[in-house]
Amino acid sequence: MALKLHKLLLPLLLLLLLLRAGTAQELNSRRGGIAVYWGQNGNEGTLSETCATRLYKYVNIAFVYIFGGGQTPRLNLAGHCDPGNGGCRFVGDEIRACQRRGVKVLISIGGGVGNYSLSSKEDARSVGRYLWNNYLGGSRGSSSRPLGNAVLDGVDLDIELGSSLYYNDLVRFLKSRRWEVRISGAPQCPFPDRLLNSALDTGLFDYIWVQFYNNPPCQYNGTIQNLVQSWNVWTSSGIRGRFFLGLPAAPAAAGSGFVPENVMATEILPLIRRSRNYGGVMFWSRFYDRQTNYSSAIIRSL
Repeated sequence: MALKLHKLLLPLLLLLLLLRAGTAQELNSRRGGIAVYWGQNGNEGTLSETCATRLYKYVNIAFVYIFGGGQTPRLNLAGHCDPGNGGCRFVGDEIRACQRRGVKVLISIGGGVGNYSLSSKEDARSVGRYLWNNYLGGSRGSSSRPLGNAVLDGVDLDIELGSSLYYNDLVRFLKSRRWEVRISGAPQCPFPDRLLNSALDTGLFDYIWVQFYNNPPCQYNGTIQNLVQSWNVWTSSGIRGRFFLGLPAAPAAAGSGFVPENVMATEILPLIRRSRNYGGVMFWSRFYDRQTNYSSAIIRSL
């Protein structure tokens, strides 16, 4: 009888172990990462220092703030260096250092200040060719590459000005050059985003860091209700990609929408982590995160 019971229990125990392993694997796969914007303040430290903290899985180099309409795209890295005279090519070595640590490094186009838009499908392809040849896998060795010969992992679209037209064509062009090119976007939390909606509808985005700040209807305002409701709208929208909760890393980093660290860790993250397409958190920016240590405060709660 004992032998028969043993034979019956053994498969049951194996099944329980498999279920437990599967549950652990699923929970681990939902653990998020932190994305951060770097490049708009010379006092935020170098790119390699940023990655050496091991806080971030994704770094967006900000911004290519002029492009489209026949303009030669221009990069601005604030107090770090001057791309116009070749002074930022050393950043390529820092990009490679980040990548060796497993950090994805993307070039971010757009921003809240600049002169950019796309005037036609051909204009979108022209901008795409420029990005491919100057930041991604094309024309390696060219002296025109602002950040040297490093091949960045992808392109981030932080489109806050101008028209919504033809960004879908830009995304399709970049993915057609090489499928492994990562595409991310930073829409505003009111759904759908006024400027990025058609691009997001392509289904080609890998990461979507929704900006839950400077948008009172869908940001934290002392209670989490509006923010969580908006998060649920985005994550259930059918848009493909991993979703990140975009926040200011300090009260001074945005006009409104700052979330205290304890609220983030104990109230918001436990809810948004339930989403199957949860990716983590995005912070604006490294400069402010360095001041507040926000990432360090919440990283174990991701």
